[in-house]
Amino acid sequence: MTVRRGASAIGTVALVAGAASMGALIWGTLIERRWYALRQVSAPVLPSGSKPVRVLHLSDLHMAPWQRDKQEWIRSLASYAPDLIVDTGDNLGHERGFDGVKYALDAFKGVPGVFVNGSNDYYGPIPKNPMRYFSGPSTLHAKPSNLDTGELTGYFANELGWLDLNNRAGALTLNGTRLELFGVDDPHRNFDRLDTVTGELDELRASEETDGGWRDGGRDGRPGATVAIGVAHAPYRRILDSFVTNGASMIFAGHTHGGQVCVPGFGALVTNCDLPRRQAKGLSTWTHALRVAYLNVSAGLGTSIYSPVRFACRPEASLVTLVPHDTPFDGPNVR
Repeated sequence: MTVRRGASAIGTVALVAGAASMGALIWGTLIERRWYALRQVSAPVLPSGSKPVRVLHLSDLHMAPWQRDKQEWIRSLASYAPDLIVDTGDNLGHERGFDGVKYALDAFKGVPGVFVNGSNDYYGPIPKNPMRYFSGPSTLHAKPSNLDTGELTGYFANELGWLDLNNRAGALTLNGTRLELFGVDDPHRNFDRLDTVTGELDELRASEETDGGWRDGGRDGRPGATVAIGVAHAPYRRILDSFVTNGASMIFAGHTHGGQVCVPGFGALVTNCDLPRRQAKGLSTWTHALRVAYLNVSAGLGTSIYSPVRFACRPEASLVTLVPHDTPFDGPNVR
């Protein structure tokens, strides 16, 4: 009698566990991965008295041509009237993904922007064993399908007029504040050239010193009128440390997917780089050599078409409002 009851209890537990697993799989593949969120937060990095700058941070679209709901949701974000778009790469998720990217981002024509590339802007997705992420960052497999990177970057630079920050630096003036922007090509594939970025920054800053003196008070006389912003796809520690050393007070990155499959109450299990798990998504700070910068890591809007699941980690874009450094922090808001 005892044996029968024990077997029955084990069978019940197995049945409940199986039903829960199936429910989680259905939720993660059919519902949550299409439950897009806009994370709104403020970062106090501007000089006192500055007008706010609204930055729409897009990342990891992994766009496939049939993903019309994602494309329409991205287009709807134009209603928030951002002052700047920051795109941190992995826009393509299919050989014909560019059409979907173009349709989604055409809504932002006329809005200043900057971009860097991720590995999935060069190489198409391939099937992978997700358990391999627990052994360390993913590696590039042999002979992945090539994507038309030139078409994508040409669209960003020529049609949208965005600054290409792949191992480059540039500057924009928005709402009276001079933004010094620099970035790297995909660190996950070791395409970054930090020495090149430092050289570009030296040239940019030299030109600023001789043309209006933004770094020494700005055209309006306010101290610290230039704010430095670093942009990368993958937030590896070496990249973040270099950005802080080069004076960044704000850093934007993606790549992690926020962990993609998370444990409620625990968070991300992996980040696919050497970033601490607690910083897999959202706004935090990064400290290096006694300097501190705000770091916004986007959980991204997509997944590989071969791993179409998210759990306890909604796909997201970020609306980061840069505000004066004496503004009280009001915490994140997710919609």
